[in-house]
Amino acid sequence: QVQLVESGGGLVQAGDPLRLSCIASARTFRDYAVGWFRQAPGKEREFVASIIWGGGRTYYADSVKGRFTISRDNAKNTVYLQMNSPKPGDTADYYCAAAAKQRAGTDPYEYDYWGQGIRVTVSS
Repeated sequence: QVQLVESGGGLVQAGDPLRLSCIASARTFRDYAVGWFRQAPGKEREFVASIIWGGGRTYYADSVKGRFTISRDNAKNTVYLQMNSPKPGDTADYYCAAAAKQRAGTDPYEYDYWGQGIRVTVSS
């Protein structure tokens, strides 16, 4: 069983950077691919970014490509989502998810464990 806890959310003005963190309880965290998803009010959960278990490859939704960066520090059991140039359209609850395999994609059903989510509000 893997527990994931997100932190770093809150209210930010458009254009101001924000970094989300996801800390995992897994003793072998390096064996999990990790993704970030988000869900805005009244909308479906959508893929934001993912990173393979070794951290060498990353994947992004078109809507955040060039603005957000996912990274991981396996020694700290932590995955980050650096949000640069956030826009009001990025306002959502953000979720960290882990999959017990090398790579996981855009489908939420690929992921085995989920955090509780954290709210990010971007004001204009």
